[in-house]
Amino acid sequence: MPVTTTTRVRTGGSTVALGLTLAFLAPAFPAAATDDHREPIGDVTVTGPLPSDLGGSPSSPDLEDTYPFFATYQDLAGAGYVEEEFLISGFADAYASPRTPDIAPGTLLEEDVPYTTRIVVRRPALPRHFSGTALVEWQNVTAGYDLDALWNFEDVTRSGDAWIGVSAQQVGVDQLRNWSPTRYGSLDVTAGGRYALDQLALDIYAQAAKALVDPAGVDPMGGLDVETLLSIGASQSTRYQSTYYDHVLPKVEPVFDGYAIVVGTAPSRVGEEPVFQVQSETDVTAAAAAARRPDDAVFRRWEVAGAAHSGWQGQEYRAPLSERDLGGAPQYSCDLPPFSRVPMHHVTAAAYAHLARWAEKGIAPPSAPYLEFDADGNKVRNELGLAQGGIQLSQVAVPIALNSGTNSGASFCRLFGTHQPFSDEQLAALYGSKGEYVNAVLAVDHANLRAGYIEKDDAKDNLRAALAFARELQQILRG
Repeated sequence: MPVTTTTRVRTGGSTVALGLTLAFLAPAFPAAATDDHREPIGDVTVTGPLPSDLGGSPSSPDLEDTYPFFATYQDLAGAGYVEEEFLISGFADAYASPRTPDIAPGTLLEEDVPYTTRIVVRRPALPRHFSGTALVEWQNVTAGYDLDALWNFEDVTRSGDAWIGVSAQQVGVDQLRNWSPTRYGSLDVTAGGRYALDQLALDIYAQAAKALVDPAGVDPMGGLDVETLLSIGASQSTRYQSTYYDHVLPKVEPVFDGYAIVVGTAPSRVGEEPVFQVQSETDVTAAAAAARRPDDAVFRRWEVAGAAHSGWQGQEYRAPLSERDLGGAPQYSCDLPPFSRVPMHHVTAAAYAHLARWAEKGIAPPSAPYLEFDADGNKVRNELGLAQGGIQLSQVAVPIALNSGTNSGASFCRLFGTHQPFSDEQLAALYGSKGEYVNAVLAVDHANLRAGYIEKDDAKDNLRAALAFARELQQILRG
């Protein structure tokens, strides 16, 4: 039976570090400010975990027969993980959001507005398997529902991190209410429609994160000791992360230790908390390249050649969920075959690990080369059509297909990039033997591993895939 408790967040403690060096040597999560002008984060009430029956129906009138929207089908238990869903309630401050017209972002509009929303927690079942890092994702709602855009089973479970999805925006919450009135009928992030442009979302997100590190009674983390809180978000969500970092964070108690900005807009302010931006090839236009924020003491920007804003891995994962929960997976008619298969999630996994070390120990991540442009503002490509510069994963540096961040057509096609396998003739011209191909993959992955752009387990996955393709390549070379 779900239990309800109120969590009182910390408002005291050490003062905020006064310089970058001190900030990096600070405890895992930022201490609350003592400056009278920085407001504490509000109280949070946690209810749950809610029951879950994947054999049930979202339309059931019995809560016990429902389950979380987009509950994962992956074998979390086999990896020593659990998935639980909680409702959180509190009183959030309303701020001008990226959707609020004619008001400066982050302007305080009203204090202590009631709300209720949900969080989904995927975490190690046992404390000894927990890394101490919680990845708190601002749920992306561009498609009209919570997307779990940055969830990746292999990378999260291998690292021992926890992943938490926060439903902060009206579009996602409205969809949840319609999808399962029994389960989600109490959710409201608009104060009954008074704040229908996500004005409460910024503070809701911060309160949800704070409930993970300072629980009382019901603990969404199941007793795990969270040492490092990372804000993560993709695409549209990054606009809210950056608005929070630039315009709200200077006025309130710090919650997050670092910010991962994936395929989206990075903050412009130089703050105390480190920011790591990871961009796909799709996102690095000539205009975006001209406006790059250079790496500095609290900022890194990586660009991944051949990767798409929304690539194959995420689409492949979400298709069965869409079939189950939305009545069918979306179909697209693009001008080029979607989706890029460059595993950008390998790079984001490395970025999360770097960001945690940066926040915990002050160990700055490596910089990376940018994607290259010519004098006319066009991306530099080789004779195979592959982008040059940036982080070159083995799928691009040792190619068996054209993977690009470019596409066009209906709906979201421009975000998908393309994947076009090479012909047998092209492959034979590139590789004299299967050993030559596998050794080239090994060399590139070893270099990327040494550079810090990928993690060891992902390099092993690349090798397994290369060995599997090498058997096919051998048949091609034999004619």
